[in-house]
Amino acid sequence: MSNPKDRREKPDSSSDNKPKITGIGGIFFYSDNAEETQKWYAENLGLELNDWGSCSFDSRDINNPEKINTLQWKPFKRGDKYFSPSQKEFMINFQVQNIEGLVDKLKKNGVNILDSIATYDYGKFVHILDREGNKIELWEPI
Repeated sequence: MSNPKDRREKPDSSSDNKPKITGIGGIFFYSDNAEETQKWYAENLGLELNDWGSCSFDSRDINNPEKINTLQWKPFKRGDKYFSPSQKEFMINFQVQNIEGLVDKLKKNGVNILDSIATYDYGKFVHILDREGNKIELWEPI
């Protein structure tokens, strides 16, 4: 029998539109040879790569089980400028809600916002730097 203290109740946020992170949307890192790294992960760990050279991990939203969340995993060729201006070896993509409200909050807090919100068929994106110079990608799925 499980201990009731081990269960974590998650508040119902289905009507909550507070600007915040709701999950991890992607893990991206530099590789000396991205193609060989992708192949190694596919052969040894069974990752199934998509047309973008990444692997998609799908999960259900606990508050809305019909909704599917996706986390992307992808190595980038070392030297690729996608992580710029960060000099770090990785970039994290956070899934967010109310990206416009979050950007307003970040501006008020003096956070370095690198670009404007861009909208694509699969969501809205904006990039920021944290206090350590890590580039963070914020993504609100559409």
